[in-house]
Amino acid sequence: MSLLAVLYGTCAYVVFLPTFLYAIGFIGNLVVAKSIDSGATTGLSEAIGVNLALLGVFAVQHSVMARPGFKRLWTRIVPPAIERSTYVLLASLVLILLFWQWRPIPTPIWTVTDPRLVLPLQVMFWLGWLILLSSTFLLNHFELFGLQQVFASATKHNLPTPEFRTPLFYRYVRHPLYLGFLISFWATPVMSAGHLLFSAAASAYILVGIWFEERDLVAVFGDRYRRYREQVSMLLPLRPGRARTR
Repeated sequence: MSLLAVLYGTCAYVVFLPTFLYAIGFIGNLVVAKSIDSGATTGLSEAIGVNLALLGVFAVQHSVMARPGFKRLWTRIVPPAIERSTYVLLASLVLILLFWQWRPIPTPIWTVTDPRLVLPLQVMFWLGWLILLSSTFLLNHFELFGLQQVFASATKHNLPTPEFRTPLFYRYVRHPLYLGFLISFWATPVMSAGHLLFSAAASAYILVGIWFEERDLVAVFGDRYRRYREQVSMLLPLRPGRARTR
């Protein structure tokens, strides 16, 4: 059973990795077969309806399955060791569905042509993804994506107790991973109506998700997280970070 859990967790990660890379190309209109602005167009109302439904499915899956109450019920059905891997796998499959069924809305909202502005926007786009990915490693990339759990189960090791830490970016903003997403969503020299719909809806979801996530973090870390929330800004480094690194 432990070997099967390792194989399952590894497969979930293998599905996640190209999905994540495809997301970069999808949002940035780079290389991939179908991006946020490519593909056959449909009527405006159909495009908006389908796209919002796809984003809604992702938001529900991503949020509901991350809640502690759902996890307690879910782990009565699936082994706790593969709970996170299942979450990662389903999130990846929902994203693949979104990439496949997304309806482009090519109407331009803004188009930047001045190279002095295009280059900084492109740099910010890549910087956002870099902040996002590095933020996962600053905490625990392999736990976040389920690998640590399945390998701990296979080697009969207990998972470490959750520890409150604020490495690097986390000293200045509470959610650098989400900040990376937001930068990548909005830093584009060409913003179509479809891209705007995606960015606006995804940004709204992130803000709602942060509220739920911070409620869960307070439940785990109590006053330590409350003090951290008072000291460090949510997404923009507007106040000097005074959280101590551990």
